[in-house]
Amino acid sequence: MNKNLPKPNQENSRRNFIKKTGLGGIAALTAGSLTASAAVVNDFMPIKEASAENAGLKPDVTIRTIPENMVNGFYGADVKPVATVKSGQIVAIETINTVGISKKNPEEFYQKNNLPIDEHAQEIITILKTIKPEPSGLRGHILTGPVFIEGAAPGDMLEVQIRDILIRSNYGVNSVWPGGGAIPDEVKTPEAFVYRYDKKKKFASFKEGIEIPLKPFFGVMALSPPAELGRKSSIPPDFYGGNLDLKHLVKGTSLFLPVSVSGGLFTTGDCHTAQGTGEVSGVAIEASLTLVAKFVIHKNKKITEPRAETPTHFIAIGLDKDLRQAMKNATLAACNFIKDDLGFTFNEALSIASTAVDFEVTQVVDQTVGVNAMIPKAIFTNKKFAFWNS
Repeated sequence: MNKNLPKPNQENSRRNFIKKTGLGGIAALTAGSLTASAAVVNDFMPIKEASAENAGLKPDVTIRTIPENMVNGFYGADVKPVATVKSGQIVAIETINTVGISKKNPEEFYQKNNLPIDEHAQEIITILKTIKPEPSGLRGHILTGPVFIEGAAPGDMLEVQIRDILIRSNYGVNSVWPGGGAIPDEVKTPEAFVYRYDKKKKFASFKEGIEIPLKPFFGVMALSPPAELGRKSSIPPDFYGGNLDLKHLVKGTSLFLPVSVSGGLFTTGDCHTAQGTGEVSGVAIEASLTLVAKFVIHKNKKITEPRAETPTHFIAIGLDKDLRQAMKNATLAACNFIKDDLGFTFNEALSIASTAVDFEVTQVVDQTVGVNAMIPKAIFTNKKFAFWNS
């Protein structure tokens, strides 16, 4: 098994809230949001950090969360790759969460929340104290990458097969703050909620009487934009992927992205263990995860926007700053997929979309908003769809 760097001994600037917390302390962590009842706390004991190795997987390449492997909030064709992989290889990519953690005093977060400053916490602290901001002022998430995929070239489509997602810590953080989320004027005071996971990592809770099922996924999975566009912030999603916040991209699904530069330059992060469609507070349960993925290059398969696939659905994606236009873009993307890939006329495709396709508001908080179209495979009774060679 190859590793581009050894495991260290020593984990995202997210929208305006995270920019503020990174500059000056955690946001109003109240007693109610920090602790659960004694009965709940007893069930939320520290758990061993997950890794591809101790989960019994055998990745060809493992990319660790050390400062040299991190990028602070942007993508770009000029960003030096941290690893090179071949199409078809299994890659484990570790990521971190820094929501609610102050860059100036990161230890304070762990102390106030009765969380251990363990090896994983030390990773986060080291990265926060080491990583530099993008010189031009671009801000976004702390991400891992980019990864160069041998053979990927402009005009190709890259499939990211999500083979596994591993939870690396025993907690996640959700936050609310004035000026953020879907109802920015209604929130008067900032507050962060620490969600502790149960021992089996099946659900999360910040107080007794609430259990949120864990369905981990990666909010950001991106390829580099074309070189002529320069560097781009990781906050708004775009045709090259990025901050899609598509909750359906769980273990056992695929994301398809257009390749714009040699090697694709894949970057990931902004990890979530649970999120509702819309992501209305501005963030999900933000978490540290490991992505175990297989990259597959589809040569000369030109696409113009991200798309996804699950065992049961094709997913078309529409993006725009205006929600109505994002809905139009998702409808057009769904119709074009049904027409071009499944062999129907455009009018037939629109009829199918109107009668059988569910359109969901993916998120409304990333500057560019998203709508995803869930196209059920079962309605196409004369077709058989192979998924991951099944």
